[in-house]
Amino acid sequence: MILHKGEVLFRQGETGPLYHLKSGLLKIVRVHADGALTLVNIIVPDEIIPHHSLMSPNPYYGTAIALVTCEVEVLSAPDWYRHLDYNPEKCRDIALQLQGKLRMMQQRIDQLTEVSPAEKLRKLQLWFQTFIPVASLSELLTQDEIGQLIGLRRETVNRLLRAQSANRE
Repeated sequence: MILHKGEVLFRQGETGPLYHLKSGLLKIVRVHADGALTLVNIIVPDEIIPHHSLMSPNPYYGTAIALVTCEVEVLSAPDWYRHLDYNPEKCRDIALQLQGKLRMMQQRIDQLTEVSPAEKLRKLQLWFQTFIPVASLSELLTQDEIGQLIGLRRETVNRLLRAQSANRE
């Protein structure tokens, strides 16, 4: 299945299949009772999601939205879980995938623990460049979302992005 930028793959609270992201990037946002959105994760190629349902079913934790055009393979949940019962190698594959995601989260923690706001933004930009070349993160994420990923206020992100733009000119 092909998803285009802005299209929703699944919604928070629903249940359904698992998905293998073959190409593209997805964001996972959490919708709060007051309607506020929080960006909680970025899904990169070759991930199978939702992560919290790889071993047993659970409602979707957040809403998955395409950041760019994505190719996604739908995986039948009953077939997936049945296959796990008879294929211990699949459990090892899942453990390796989760290990990879933990390492990615460690990189994100490194971004958050930078002292300099400009360095936080630079590291996030470099991380995104490993998956998709973009001139500016603003092509993919709102300034609020960028701020949520690196622990900065939207106003600070705006100021940093303007300064970067001015330095390029």
